[in-house]
Amino acid sequence: MSLSDHPRAYGTAAVALAFVAGVLMTLGFKDLYPDLERRFQQRKVQRRARRGTEGRRSSFFWGPVELQDRESLDIAVPGEAQIPRDNGISEGIEGCIGRTPLIEIHSLSEATGRTILAKAEFLNGAGNSPKDRVALNMIQAAEKSGFLVPGRGDTIYEGTVGSTGISIAALARAKGYKAHICMPDDQSLEKSDLLHHLGATVERVPVQPITSPDHFVNLARRRAKEHTESSADSSVGFFADQFESPFNFEAHFKTTGPEIYFQTSGRVDAFVAGAGTGGTISGVAKYLKEEAKLKNLQVVLADPQGSGLYNKIRHGVMYSSTEKEGTRRRQQVDTIVEGIGINRITENFEAGRDLIDNAVRVTDEQACKMARWLVEHDGIFCGSSSAVNCVAAVVAALSLPEGSQVVTVLCDSGARHLSKFWKNIAAMGLEDEPKPDNLLTLLSIERPR
Repeated sequence: MSLSDHPRAYGTAAVALAFVAGVLMTLGFKDLYPDLERRFQQRKVQRRARRGTEGRRSSFFWGPVELQDRESLDIAVPGEAQIPRDNGISEGIEGCIGRTPLIEIHSLSEATGRTILAKAEFLNGAGNSPKDRVALNMIQAAEKSGFLVPGRGDTIYEGTVGSTGISIAALARAKGYKAHICMPDDQSLEKSDLLHHLGATVERVPVQPITSPDHFVNLARRRAKEHTESSADSSVGFFADQFESPFNFEAHFKTTGPEIYFQTSGRVDAFVAGAGTGGTISGVAKYLKEEAKLKNLQVVLADPQGSGLYNKIRHGVMYSSTEKEGTRRRQQVDTIVEGIGINRITENFEAGRDLIDNAVRVTDEQACKMARWLVEHDGIFCGSSSAVNCVAAVVAALSLPEGSQVVTVLCDSGARHLSKFWKNIAAMGLEDEPKPDNLLTLLSIERPR
């Protein structure tokens, strides 16, 4: 018997056909048309940025897609950069780098009346700092050019105060290279101990000005050259050159900046970060201002005492109006803070210098008190550069209208700073004092009038 001869069967088939069509329209739309979906998501993020809200679009066709936009990591963002998708299984230690959480630091938000968010870069999985992004990008660029070849016996040389060296050492082992790290001897012992455990050769050298051939960066460059010239086999010495390599700020332009844009739906009123090499602040600033076109964004440098970058941003000179840059043989920056602060302009800092709107100078005392505050109020155990960033984020937030949103960076854990920074906090008696309840009074920060 045909369907046309049986009304009930005909009706059932029609209902089934309509059901299948409805499912395809509502649930399969983005799978059938992925390019259309990406364009839709990008327009939606841009509209949210203009509105400054998280509003939800109600639509019969697009409603099911809306539910996925915080979990999907394949959303288009301005420019060529894309947030990579994690399908559940990542390829080795490299899969643990990037896509770090953006967390609200509640106590700082409450103290300022503005939302203060921090990129949890200490959760990068190789070296547990933002330098993972830089090290990976520099190594990949050298591999792409054919300079580094896995398994040939090549060695990566770098001059670093610790974090970049740790990231390089971890990735070098994973990718078939050796690591040779030169670092100043005034850095915490935890860093050089960790480097040893990661299989790196470590040279701790006396502190020297950059003009000296024995400065830790110049020494690493020389060691790489000596390796290549004296190698009995075909192996080479690769000097990563984090301070001047364009692949440093490029790593943050390609990943950190787009991630911040995605995580905030484009609503960032200020970005605050310190500078050692300058890669983080330049890369993120270039992405958010030039690529994402956030024209009202304020980029603020967080600078520790003794560094010359504050004066360079605020007054156009490194030291004073009577002294030319580079004419004085200065030692390491006079601060307990490690990882940020410098008395010269690197290529990475120069790449984004014109995009930096302001600078905040942070004293060692303020950094120590902020670090202790974050433990007491937020359970965040951070290192010295993270504490500097947070102090500057508070100052920057207070200069903005109430309700503004500020993003900064938590660089690494306090576990890497026990013998120096946290030892100093204990010596100041901060761990024995009652829990402070007024952040601005604690840090001697006045509200703008």
